[in-house]
This record gives sequence, C-alpha cells and structure tokens, in this order.
Amino acid sequence: MAASMRFCRRSVFIALRAVTRSSPRPESDYPRPQARLRLAGWSWSPAKAIHLSPSSSAAAAPLKIQMPALSPTMEEGNLVKWLKREGEEVAAGDALCEIETDKAVVIMESNEDGVLAKILRGARKCSGRSDDAVRLQVQEGSRAVRLGTLIALMVSEGEDWKQVEVPAEEPVTPPTPASAPSTTATAPPAASVLKPLRLSPAARHILDTHGLDPRLATPTGPKGVITKEDALNLLNRGGIAPPSAPAPAPPVQSPAPPSLPVQSDPHGRPTFPPVSVPGKPPAPGSFTEIPASGVRRVIAQRLSESKGSIPHSYAAVDCEISQVLKLRKQLAEENVKVSVNDFIIKAVAVSLREMPEVNVSWSAEGPRALGSIHISMAVATPRGLITPIIRDAADKGLAQIAGDTRALAQKARDGKLLPEEYQGGSFSVSNLGMLGISEFRAVINPPQACILAVGGSRTELSVSPEDPGRLRTRQLLTVTLSSDGRAVDDEMASRFLQTFRSNLERPQRMSLSA
Repeated sequence: MAASMRFCRRSVFIALRAVTRSSPRPESDYPRPQARLRLAGWSWSPAKAIHLSPSSSAAAAPLKIQMPALSPTMEEGNLVKWLKREGEEVAAGDALCEIETDKAVVIMESNEDGVLAKILRGARKCSGRSDDAVRLQVQEGSRAVRLGTLIALMVSEGEDWKQVEVPAEEPVTPPTPASAPSTTATAPPAASVLKPLRLSPAARHILDTHGLDPRLATPTGPKGVITKEDALNLLNRGGIAPPSAPAPAPPVQSPAPPSLPVQSDPHGRPTFPPVSVPGKPPAPGSFTEIPASGVRRVIAQRLSESKGSIPHSYAAVDCEISQVLKLRKQLAEENVKVSVNDFIIKAVAVSLREMPEVNVSWSAEGPRALGSIHISMAVATPRGLITPIIRDAADKGLAQIAGDTRALAQKARDGKLLPEEYQGGSFSVSNLGMLGISEFRAVINPPQACILAVGGSRTELSVSPEDPGRLRTRQLLTVTLSSDGRAVDDEMASRFLQTFRSNLERPQRMSLSA
C-alpha cells in the first residue's frame, strides 16, 4: 500500500513538471548568448558568436569572376597585376586587374557591386601578417590562363567575405590510353627502350629510306652506336629483330640529373642540340628556351594561318612624294606637324572611298563590302606587332590623322590600348621606310583583304618631261600591295594602286580637314 502511494505521488510530480516546462517563458528569462556559452564552458567572442546565427552559419554565396574574352582572337590571357585586394569593396566599373591579351594589356572592370573575397589566380600569401589583416599580396606572372577559368570570387555587400567557399575545380579527364599492341607484333629489345638510340649518319639514312624501326637493330658500334653494318643486317633480315636468348635483367641505371632530362626522339635519333646549363660554357649546338608572350604566340598563329589559307597577290608601284614633302614643310612652318605616313594613310582612305570594291573582307560565305573606312597601322612594341585603328580616316583631315596616330602609337607601346582601338580595321598599312627598308611584302591581316607595305624614300635623277635635255631630281618611294586574290583580283589591285599614286602625288586633292 505504501509503495502504491509513493508511485502515485511520483506520477503527479512528473506531470506537474511537464506542464511547467511547456508554459511559455518571457524572452528576458532566456540566457543571453554569452550566458549560454559560459554555461557550456565556452568564453564569449564575436568570432565564435557569428556561428550561432543560422543566417551566418551558411557560407556566403560567391559571385564568380572568370577570365573574359577581351578580343575576338583571344584564347588565353596573362594576369599582369591585381588592382584590388581581398576584403576590399568593389563598385561596378572599378578596375579589378590588368590582363595581357593577344593584342595589348587591358584593364578588367567589375560588373557588380560587392567585396572581393578570394583571388584564385595571381596572388600569394604574405609572410608575417596576422590572420585578420590582408593576407594576400599581388604576384605578377599568372600566365596562360584559359578563357572561362575562375580567377576570383566576390560576395555581396554585407556578407562575410572570409567565409566564402571556393568551388572545387573540375577534374581533368585523363587521356584515353592507347590500345596495347598485338602480341604477335615484334617487340623491340628492352635495352633500346631504356636509353636513347644513337645512329651513325649512314645508318640513319638507310633506316629512314627503307622505313625500318631503329629499335630492332642490334648496335655493335662504340658506346652503343648503330653502325651502317647494323642497319644493313636489319635490312637483310627484312626488318625483323634477331632471335636471342633471354637477356639478364638490365642493370639499374642512376637517374639523370634534373637539369639535363634525357629524352628520346620518336625516330630513335640522338637528342641534339643539348640543353645549356647556367654557369657553364655552352656546348656546341646548345640553346636557351625563350618564353613567348601571348602576343607573340597569337602573331605566329595568325601569320601561319594567313600564309597558309589566303592566296596572296602582290603588286608594286613607285610614287613621287616631292609635293608631299613640300606641303609638309609648309605645314611645319604653321606649327602643324604631320609625317609622310600620315599622308599615306589619308591617301589610302581617300582611294578606298573612290574604289569601295576594294574595301572588303573575306568570310566563309564570300566577300563582304564594308560600310566604314578604318585604317589599321602597324606599330612595333616590345610585346610584338599591333595594329591600332584610325577610324573614319577618309573623313578626317591630315592634322587630325597625325594627332590620332601619335596618340595611338604611344598607347600601343605602353600597352594601354582599349579593345575598340585595335579591333575592326578594314585595310592595313605597314611602313618600314624609317628603318631603311626600300621595299618589302607584308602578310595580310585576316579577315581584311589588303595590306599596303611602304618602303623608304630615295632620290633619283630622271629626264625632265618639259625639257628632254635637262635632268631633274625626284623623291620616290615604293609601295607594295598584298591582296587576297579571292576578293581583290590583280586588275582591281592595279587600279587601286594607280588611284593611290594619283592621290599621294597630288596631296592638294586631299582636304586638310573633314
């Protein structure tokens, strides 16, 4: 009976305690975060308290910044310099970094407002800095970054930029291994696989002529050289390796020094020329690799494509520039500085306006007539050749063309050209006369159809047309037109050169102003 009474009293106590817990408590009765942390044995700090908020516990959603395409031919770029650091606020239109494209160094601007949270390309940690300080230092030289590669992350204003999560990089798919050769094929000797083959010139000639694998030959010459007799023996066997007894295990070779990697030629030829070693006199035939900039690589690619795919036609003509030099001297007396190249650009533009059928470009569908006359002028820079554009040159006077050429040439040498200042030309002019070149042929810059190569001026004596008994002095220069035979045929190119010479020899036909 006593046990039953104790059980009833305990049941009533448990029920009352459950009702008490379910009743709402005022907000002031709940312990503060500091109190909760102390009750759990933690000490209060704002860095730890931020994880208590559900909105702060999740990582900030990043805004991805990828390597953009800053020119039509750009496939990769070099990150030259970051202009913002991690943790800095960024407004739309602010400069983020400098990127070297295949044409120039271009400043990349932000399209969003936010905070630069993480620099993934072109940055490294500073040493001796606290965790709360800016931990990244600009590191130049992040080269060959492909288009679309993630280079940085931003977060929206108000989000914690330190909690941003870096997306995992996409795994690189390994190349599919080649199928194993058939077991019935003749396997090359093991010794020839372990070290590069060395062949005498006569042996190499015999093996290359008959298409024999040098690895199937048994070298008998000094230091493992395949001699002429070895090549003839292989030829007599029909290119089949001789049967041999099981060879003993090959001796363990010491690894080659890292500075001189051993590479074997796929045809079994010796590795020539050897790689030069810093601090030592170079061996005969040694060389030093020169890293090519993005501009140099693109120039090489486009020149190869142009010469390989465009049927170049060439035509040259001599132009007398006595009147040009006379007018240039008169303008100089009036403090108007123009160069001979400015006269040439103006003459080309006026000639294109008179012959619009030459102002074309070539596409996959055929020639396209261009509605504007934009002259590309070749400028040599330390990074390579670039062609800034004189837009609407036919509508500009000589003074304005001279000012544009000087400004664009300086920006090109400084690497500060904007994309719109070197994209969209319709006709190119390349002048090497100031370097003492009398004449040359230039390579067409696709998709353009023509480029004019300008040589230096020279003095010649000729018979005066008014008085055959007298001689006169003439100032001549030679220009050579390279034209795309698919869009501009030889007859059209000849008429264009006649029009150009007429305009250049009589500069009064070209107005000084628009």
